[in-house]
Amino acid sequence: MQINGTTAIVTGAASGLGAATAGLLSECGAKVASLDLSFDTPNSIGDSALQHPCDVTDEASVQAALAAATEALGTARILVNCAGIAESRRVLGREGVMSLEHFRRIIDVHVVGTFNVTRLFADAARRLDPITADGHKGVVVNTSSVAGLEGLVGAVSYSTAKAGIAGMTLPLAREFGREGIRVMAIAPGFFETPMAATVKDDALDQFLSVVPFPKRLGEPREYAELVRHICENDMLNGSVIRLDAAIRVP
Repeated sequence: MQINGTTAIVTGAASGLGAATAGLLSECGAKVASLDLSFDTPNSIGDSALQHPCDVTDEASVQAALAAATEALGTARILVNCAGIAESRRVLGREGVMSLEHFRRIIDVHVVGTFNVTRLFADAARRLDPITADGHKGVVVNTSSVAGLEGLVGAVSYSTAKAGIAGMTLPLAREFGREGIRVMAIAPGFFETPMAATVKDDALDQFLSVVPFPKRLGEPREYAELVRHICENDMLNGSVIRLDAAIRVP
């Protein structure tokens, strides 16, 4: 898929991985709709771009955001879901048992939110004309995590949510294939984002100590560069790619 001139939607685009992805896609010539709950800074990625408030867990909010993006930029062929929250805690903590409300909130934002945007994006994208001889119409890139593949102690809600995103990748790819839409997921390791800032220094040091190479936090642009490659490589479909410097969570 050619990115230049294509409309792209990025959720969670106010900061971190989403902001880096929106910026890089714009550099590649995409018309980018950045969606998030709110934006602290005005749009800085060019004239062919849009910032729109969006709660990914709310159907009406997503419908409104996608409609605004379509009106301003045209129907999107690229969707990158980066929206998420980090509020990890133990089930049996010092303050008592984890509340069911907390667990539901994490699942709602990550799993339900990702699915909500994906289904509405795909419903619009399938009506587009193919852009390749084999019928290609669009691509979805969702954000899982190494936490969802092997689990983190004290983060069962986050790990479960990210496992859910990984788990929907292949079924969606198989179903959407008939519509010419690819579905991929990226499972980042530990990246330099606002979420990483919520992890205690000693815990972060422990994680980094078992990273084989390079021994550092990932940079958001490195995530964005993988998104770019996924968009451009039509044979990538139905898989979860680890982007983690070979870390295996202790």
